[in-house]
Amino acid sequence: MIPAATNASANIRQLRGGQITIPAEFRKKLGIEDNTLLRVSVGKGELHIRPVQIDGAADQTWLTELYDLFAPVRDEAVSRDERQIDAAIDEAVTAVRRKYE
Repeated sequence: MIPAATNASANIRQLRGGQITIPAEFRKKLGIEDNTLLRVSVGKGELHIRPVQIDGAADQTWLTELYDLFAPVRDEAVSRDERQIDAAIDEAVTAVRRKYE
């Protein structure tokens, strides 16, 4: 892990669709490998990316597999705005609740 006091930065350009590449030296310092899940958050005008660590779970294969299962849903969601996604979620929740009433 990069110590908190270490300030490393790089200028990068996003690719089509907003994809970015994390520089290899940063990935190495953070122990980010091909199967490492990352948490992305935004706050105070900054984007933060950090490796996800799940306490007590040495094997995170199940989480990676679950994430991969949702890839088609994430791809479809890109073409929808937040209101449409919220409406679809509300509709699905209502349908499930009706089923169990």
